[in-house]
Amino acid sequence: MPVISFANAKGGAGKTTAALLLATELAHQGYRVAILDADPQRWITQWFELSGVQRNLEVISEVSLASLQGHLRELKSTTDYIIVDLAGARDALVTAAIGLSDHVMIPVQGCAMDAKGAAQILDLIKLMESTGRMVIPHSVALTRVTSMVTTRALLAVKGLLAARGVNVINTPIVERSAYRDLFDHGGTLYSMDPTRTSNIDKAQENARSFADEVLQLLPVRVMRSQEPRRFLRLVRSAA
Repeated sequence: MPVISFANAKGGAGKTTAALLLATELAHQGYRVAILDADPQRWITQWFELSGVQRNLEVISEVSLASLQGHLRELKSTTDYIIVDLAGARDALVTAAIGLSDHVMIPVQGCAMDAKGAAQILDLIKLMESTGRMVIPHSVALTRVTSMVTTRALLAVKGLLAARGVNVINTPIVERSAYRDLFDHGGTLYSMDPTRTSNIDKAQENARSFADEVLQLLPVRVMRSQEPRRFLRLVRSAA
């Protein structure tokens, strides 16, 4: 039961979109997926209310620092993957979720403010690793990439992050109208009406490629052992 948290200290980085695309694609492939909506904006909860019951997918709202570990414990035996959508912040809940995750995804758009938000999460992870003597696997996911961003530019960004020792997901989340329509109308990329939303096939291919990379990083059998009591004592100092 791998736990994957999506974190960026700045809102609007494409964090929630990336989390939802991964969760719905994994569910479509037959994995049992739970999303913990820990973002006060509750975008995924609102999406779920629009969508209704989804096969292989459940959404848990109102996640707090006090309830986080209990949710993870309860879902352990019934879920293949847990996706945690965090607030655009660096607080105690974000810190706790990062420490209890098997992998942290850090979505980044191509702008300075997003990069600063991502840097805050990277610095937090480094602090937690040094203070708690733990390893927190993490990757950057490039989001809202448009046709204006060339392959050469993407390679430059990946090279810059790689020089800092940061893994970058090869598949960027491309800017698609289908992704916006998910939050406006509910459903998934596989239930949308192709006569009303353009390039659904390309959106499906993009989400599938992204999910396939995550599956390679985190096969369902992998779960990093945690020491919750020792870890939670570190939350206040790191937050």
